[in-house]
Amino acid sequence: MTNTLLISMLVGYFAVLLLISYFTGKKADNDTFYTGNRNSKWYVVAFGMIGASLSGVTFISIPGTIGPIDPKIGAEFTYLQMALGYIAGYAIIAFVLLPLYYRMNLTSIYEYLKGRFGNYTYKMGAGFFLVSRLIGASLRMYLVADVLHEFIFSQMGVDFWMTVTLSILLIWIYTFKGGIKTIVWTDTLQTLFMLIAVGLSVYFISSELHLGISDIYNSISEHDMGQMWQTEDVYAKNFWLKGLLGGMFITLGMTGVDQDMMQKNLSVSSLKKSQKNMMVFSIVLFFVNVVFVALGGLLFVYVQDNPELFEVWASHGTKGDRLFPTIALEGGLQLSVGVFFFLGLIAAAYSSADSALTALTTSFSIDFLNSKSKPVDQQVKIRKYAHVGMSVVLLIVILVFNSMENDGVVWKLFSAANYTYGPLLGLFMFGVLTNRYIADMYSFLISIVVAVVLYLFITFIWADLTTYQFGSELLGINAGLVYLTLWLFSSKTDNLAIK
Repeated sequence: MTNTLLISMLVGYFAVLLLISYFTGKKADNDTFYTGNRNSKWYVVAFGMIGASLSGVTFISIPGTIGPIDPKIGAEFTYLQMALGYIAGYAIIAFVLLPLYYRMNLTSIYEYLKGRFGNYTYKMGAGFFLVSRLIGASLRMYLVADVLHEFIFSQMGVDFWMTVTLSILLIWIYTFKGGIKTIVWTDTLQTLFMLIAVGLSVYFISSELHLGISDIYNSISEHDMGQMWQTEDVYAKNFWLKGLLGGMFITLGMTGVDQDMMQKNLSVSSLKKSQKNMMVFSIVLFFVNVVFVALGGLLFVYVQDNPELFEVWASHGTKGDRLFPTIALEGGLQLSVGVFFFLGLIAAAYSSADSALTALTTSFSIDFLNSKSKPVDQQVKIRKYAHVGMSVVLLIVILVFNSMENDGVVWKLFSAANYTYGPLLGLFMFGVLTNRYIADMYSFLISIVVAVVLYLFITFIWADLTTYQFGSELLGINAGLVYLTLWLFSSKTDNLAIK
């Protein structure tokens, strides 16, 4: 594929996003930016959330972790253990957290913490989200920007920082007015491109290998891949129970108490429709993940059957994150594979980053700048300044990641979430499940201290005590420790203002 074709596709793609922004941004106000005027269609939100949940991490990293490259990560199809755990997490969100958010008519979900605990805990909770989402969105966008730069822009003499700056500028342009209302529709388009890309990739690669759809799994198994359940080594990261629990806790933390993901759900007009959105989305998402891991297996089968591709892959560093782009763009497949891969790639990049930028702007404006208490014209100014500021911060964090050695991006993302989303989930669990009272300053300090102590213990002491490796269940352990410590320092009361 020529750079001219790829650049033309990129320009055309953004032209469509800008067109969507134009129509959704008409007569937009702060309520439009923050809540979409609460009239989003539940099925549109459900479909768009697939792309936002998958992002560049699933699109590139998950296929690259299927093969037996790094035993520390956990090879083969064991990722689906976590994907099954997602369903349980989404059910808890739908029937425990969403009713609370709708009953309180929240714009930022962290406003709940203010009424339940106090102002210090409220600010700390929103701060945890800002750190969590900045890390997550930056890692996701870094992953895709790295591929775009490696395969396209570096050959044109464009520096990496210019690639990222242009990307964030374009995101800012199409989100600055319509906000979440625009995101709901752009996420729908981006999800469509991602699913078409992975579906066609599976079809064309399997055709190249002369495999029917029913033969795919057998072929993957014959190449020593395809095991879904790891039931033998309880100490390994990919032990089946860790996968299920980790998937549930990751969902509760990175969706249920995450402003980014909840902001889309809260734009739906009613609780029942939002719950329907959540459950339909969770089932569809599982089967989409099945397709992604099947693609990963096919990629490794294709490389093993075409060993000359190892040299091509090696020229890009043989990182798992670069396997899919290597085969799609330089693997000798039909041009259409590269075309749809590229469209899926840019969709993956921006489906996560655009909604993250909107959510970061919302949380910072409401939770830290207290914009809701200001006159309307001042609220608009605050939101616009926050939108620019968050764009700059996002750029800086991505460039910091680029300066580091980076492998297994998906696992670094989940690892960071264990220590940032864990305290948030613990706070919400304690607030929702108990009537107990705790002083604001105590809940503030406990949430921070538990996360820091746990991180130091796992990093510097744990390995000397046992060979047990934590997976994503660590997020739940963090949340549980915060919950337990809050309970120990709390007292009984029946006079809570909010429950």
